[in-house]
Amino acid sequence: MKILVIHAHPLKDSLSASLRQAVIDGLSNAGHEADVVDLYQDGFAPCLTAPERAAYMTPGPYAVPDDLKGYCDRLKAADGIVLVFPQWWFGMPAILKGFIDRIFVPGVAFEHDRGGGRLIPLLRHLKLFHVVTTTGAPWWVAELVMRNPVRRQISMGIRRFCAGPVPFRMISLYNLDRASDAKRTAFVARV
Repeated sequence: MKILVIHAHPLKDSLSASLRQAVIDGLSNAGHEADVVDLYQDGFAPCLTAPERAAYMTPGPYAVPDDLKGYCDRLKAADGIVLVFPQWWFGMPAILKGFIDRIFVPGVAFEHDRGGGRLIPLLRHLKLFHVVTTTGAPWWVAELVMRNPVRRQISMGIRRFCAGPVPFRMISLYNLDRASDAKRTAFVARV
């Protein structure tokens, strides 16, 4: 399978970069191909433009800007997606949210139901939708207090509305700010 690995962290020597590499190595060892998008390395511009937003609900085919077509083609060609990112303030980094805003668009990831209201997934060919993430919050804060907004947004929103009931898995390292080197190393090995 060809898996689109989307990474969002600005530091090349971060734990997130180690997790991205672990994902790539794991996919390779299992006989899969990793197509890696490193949003910071690419200098991805995350801001949805006014014309892009206006086109969302315009009848007819969505006109993907030329500088984004390559990303859209890679998304459509993928057999699966793995997002690798840290959680900041109980959310994904802005660059990743902007990637989703600008690439998971009508005609690529979904279609609007002409009857109004619902979205029709176009990424139904995906066989998996996984997330590898870290958070500074302890498990009980992220899960019990905040109710894991990242998992809900990605699984119940993005995945379901764009890919349908494709298998979803999210693995998280909680309490990162207090995690020992051994715990971090064990998490990379798990990934």
